[in-house]
Amino acid sequence: MKTFFRIVVAAALPAALVLPLSAQTAQTAQDSNSNNQGITRQQADEILNELRQIRQLLEKQANPGVKGPQRATLDMTGYQMLGDKNAPLTMVEFTDYQCPFCQRFHDTVFDQLKKNYIDTGKVRFYSKDLPLDSLHPNAFRAAEAARCAADQGQFWKMRDLMSANPGKLDLDSLVADAAGLKMDATAFKGCVTSDRYRAAVEADVSLAAQIGADGTPAFVIGKSTSNGVDGEVVVGAMPYSTFEQKLKDAAR
Repeated sequence: MKTFFRIVVAAALPAALVLPLSAQTAQTAQDSNSNNQGITRQQADEILNELRQIRQLLEKQANPGVKGPQRATLDMTGYQMLGDKNAPLTMVEFTDYQCPFCQRFHDTVFDQLKKNYIDTGKVRFYSKDLPLDSLHPNAFRAAEAARCAADQGQFWKMRDLMSANPGKLDLDSLVADAAGLKMDATAFKGCVTSDRYRAAVEADVSLAAQIGADGTPAFVIGKSTSNGVDGEVVVGAMPYSTFEQKLKDAAR
């Protein structure tokens, strides 16, 4: 009987919940079956205990906790910006230049957002760094390269090139891109290899962790403040319609 009960329960549970069930209880059930005996009080208590645990696990899975959207207030002083500085809404992207999902955002969403919101003065767009260097070995160097390009007034063009070509972020490719943008390639390479902006990139990574931006791309979307944004943290390369709705919600 107990073995039958266990099979029924297990069939109704996700695999991740079946595994924690007591091996000792399973053995007790098998022994009971072999001896053709009814279950003892101890065995009945074990079944009830398992039921309680199963119920707790299922309730936890079904109700992980009702939480509102994660929010953040950022000071964007000194960061690269696109759009009208007086735009009522602000969008900040935390990006990893080697991340395929960041590439997807830029390939499928960014141009449309720029056309409809940034270029029309409704939104100002900022860039921050979140290189996941444990997964993407060239991402941190690319983040430094973008800042080095900013020294020569080419941040956004360099950013566009790297975002479109996440597989070409080795040092030679970056220097070639800099030369193609008419930058001083020698100065650019010296900047990238000097670790001049390492601390600044690390500060962005630390901030991302503080606000709950735990993946890339991640965004803060909300009302503009005098020096940045107060808004919702959004993680993922979602479709244009989702970002449009987030901006509409932020404008209310």
